[in-house]
Parts: sequence; C-alpha cells; structure tokens
Amino acid sequence: MNNEDEQWHWQEPETAWKGVGIYHITMVVSSRKPLLGELVIPDNDPQQARVEWSDLGKQVLWHMLDLPKRRPEIHIISYCLMPDHLHAIWHVTKTMPTSILSVVRGFWQGEKKIGRAYSMSITPHLMRENEHTADPLFHEMPFVRPLSRNGQLNTMVNYLILNPQRLATKKLMPGFFRVQDGIEIAGRTYSGVGNAKLLQERHFMPVHVRRTMVDEAEHGADQRLRDYKNSCVLAARKGSVMVSPFISEHERAVLEVLLKEKHPIIYIADNGFGQYFKPSDGLFEAVAEGRLLILSPWEYNPKKKQVTRAECVAMNQMAEEICSIVHCSE
Repeated sequence: MNNEDEQWHWQEPETAWKGVGIYHITMVVSSRKPLLGELVIPDNDPQQARVEWSDLGKQVLWHMLDLPKRRPEIHIISYCLMPDHLHAIWHVTKTMPTSILSVVRGFWQGEKKIGRAYSMSITPHLMRENEHTADPLFHEMPFVRPLSRNGQLNTMVNYLILNPQRLATKKLMPGFFRVQDGIEIAGRTYSGVGNAKLLQERHFMPVHVRRTMVDEAEHGADQRLRDYKNSCVLAARKGSVMVSPFISEHERAVLEVLLKEKHPIIYIADNGFGQYFKPSDGLFEAVAEGRLLILSPWEYNPKKKQVTRAECVAMNQMAEEICSIVHCSE
C-alpha cells in the first residue's frame, strides 16, 4: 500500500466501502483560496449570511450534481459550497462494483482538471510561462467519513445548512474563535477556544457521573443518579461554572440542559484544535456568546476517532484540577 492509499484508507483500513451507506465528503481548495465563492453578510447579521458562488464554484457544483447520471447508485442528499471548500453528503443506495473511495477519487481528479482549465482561462500567459503557476484546485485528499451512528445524518445536514452563518460569526467576532495556546492551569498547559475569562470566576463544579450511580440506576435504583444530575443544574443556576469532558450519556444530558439554559461551561476536549476548528452546533453558539471555554492539553490529531479509557480518566482529573484553582487563588 503506497502513501496515497494510506491517506485514503485511514478511516476504516479493513473496509471495502462498496456497500450501501451514507458518507460525508469534504474537499478543500489548495491553500484555502476562496475560489469557489464569496461570503456575503447583509447588515453584518450572521443569520443572513450566504455564499455567492463564483463561476468556478458553479462548475464544481454542477459536476457533482451530475454525478448520479454516471453513478445511479449514488444519491446526493445535501451539499454546501463554501468559498474555499465543498461539503456533501452522498447516499450509496446499492452495492457498487468499486468503493466509494474510488468514486470520490475520480470526482476529485475531475475537479482538479476543472480548476486547472479555469486557471489557464484567466491567466493563459502566466500558465504558458510556468505550468505550475496555478495549483490544482483540490490539492489535498478529500475527507470521507461514513455516517453510521444514529442521529449523525441529521446532525451533519444541519451542520451544512448553518455553515455560512458559522463562518460569518467567526469573521465578525474572531476573538472567541481564535485558538489560544499556553493556558496554564494547575501545572498543565492547555490550548483553548472560547472565553478564557471564565477561568477568573470564583465558583466551579465538576460534572462527573460515577459508574456506581449508573449501575444502581440500571438495577432500578436511579434516585442517586437523578439527584446528582439535578444538583449539577442547580449549582449552575446559582452561578457555578460547570467543568467536564461530558463523556457519558448522563453527563451529556446535563450538558444539554446547561446549554439550553445558557450557563457558563468549561469543556475538556480529547483532541486539540486544527487551524480551521469550529465547535459543533450547540457549542458554537455558546462560544460566540462567551459562555463556553473549550480546553485541550493535546495537540491536534486529524486521524483521531475515539477517546480511550485512559484519556477519559485523565480528562475527569483535569476537570477536578480546574475546579480546585479557585481554592489555590484564595
């Protein structure tokens, strides 16, 4: 297997990817150049933001929408053309003779040719002097991810719909969305996204549902679990900043209430932040409004898929340490 194949197969090395499935495809323009369109923000209102497609963007989009004519087993569920990248959700409705990775590869190669032809049409004299003046339209390998878990499809469709609004929000208030490095807390160094001033608050409380509570609830005695989750929400209502990696379903249920009621939160993440990091739907609004700080002690790993038990234990320990800083400062 060569290096290119490894890049294409890192998601599921043992999977043929030929069968029925739903896939999220992302293709990024070389050097993140805004060649596919322009973000427009009427009245500086992110809710009205939209992307006006360039001629090149329209060509790329039309080419993709024409794909089912050549591959009738593929249905385009949704897409979002941004100035410097394309998101799409493809549904493979029946087993194909080749893998979805091969189909995406073919589409990717075709768009590179379209980009090259477009560059030659607008700068023909430069291209004659130096054939490498214009980079391929999509230089990096496309990102291909199967959407196999319950709820992933709806989440991703919503993500695509709101993508222009998110980009507009980041442009209008870049401070909260800028990655901040070198945040020192209790002897650890974190990177963060969000409102670092939350660390100056005086009252913190961790959210950590213990396994014993879950075991009791699974055997019919759920009072202690319910009381604990309620106590977390009540503490937030009284002004405590809630701190947690929010790993378990019960912790995520607490997080859902905290976000809905707009309480301040410090969220411990199991991965660092890439250059173009954007928080997920619920977290995005909280960051924009200054109610959330996302922290991670790890460098960004683009291939990371799952959190390990050791990382879970470490992140819960970090939450405890962060909650202790108020006592250290007094």
